[in-house]
Amino acid sequence: MIEDGLFEKFPCDAVFGLHNMPGFPAGDMYFTPGPGMASSDRVNITVRGVGGHGAMPHFARDPMPAVVSIMMGLNSIVAREVNAQKAAVVTVGSVQAGEACNVIPESALMKLSVRALDGEVRMQLKERITALANAQALAYGCTAQIDYELGYPVLVNHAEPTAFCTEVATRMLGAQRVDPKAAPLMGSEDFAFMLEACPGSYAWIGNGVGSKGGCMVHNPGYDFNDDILAIGASYWVRLAEAWLAD
Repeated sequence: MIEDGLFEKFPCDAVFGLHNMPGFPAGDMYFTPGPGMASSDRVNITVRGVGGHGAMPHFARDPMPAVVSIMMGLNSIVAREVNAQKAAVVTVGSVQAGEACNVIPESALMKLSVRALDGEVRMQLKERITALANAQALAYGCTAQIDYELGYPVLVNHAEPTAFCTEVATRMLGAQRVDPKAAPLMGSEDFAFMLEACPGSYAWIGNGVGSKGGCMVHNPGYDFNDDILAIGASYWVRLAEAWLAD
């Protein structure tokens, strides 16, 4: 939408978003000035060796030890190279290789999810993951092909719009039900692209805790808490009225 000229065709002074969040008290609202959600990048690493018979590994170049070494090294990047005061996550969610116990596979595919709350850390991870995968593969006589897909950027809430939203929610709910400095989340959100192009803020509304709305999103047991509908709708009405009046 942005690439197609959304904000040129429909200029906006500010953009606002609201997301439902299980595990937070129902109807309470949460705001995070600055980085509020992580970037999200996908990485496919294909380690190629030479396949062979499991009984004669000396005739092969097994990619699996290289995969294991890469996995261990990825943990050290976050633990020993990223500033300890900056959040980062590298998850190996999938390893695919071979089909039989007595056959050394020719190649192995690793699928990674990489997240950060800082743009510089995001690029640091890209550089170091690429270098580490190539070096570890080479150490075991293999090669690595790295397909690094930069996905969603860091979601950064702008200071003034966030303060404005917080004030609207506080007038509506009272200070005890509004967190003006909520901790950022390591999940990701495509609204981050809009906040790169236009000032604005992205907030959270609690879905509930325990058996009443506490099951996390992206889970088959998730249940939207209808009790918060009126609060969410009222927030949008009040936000629009206050902005236009201002």
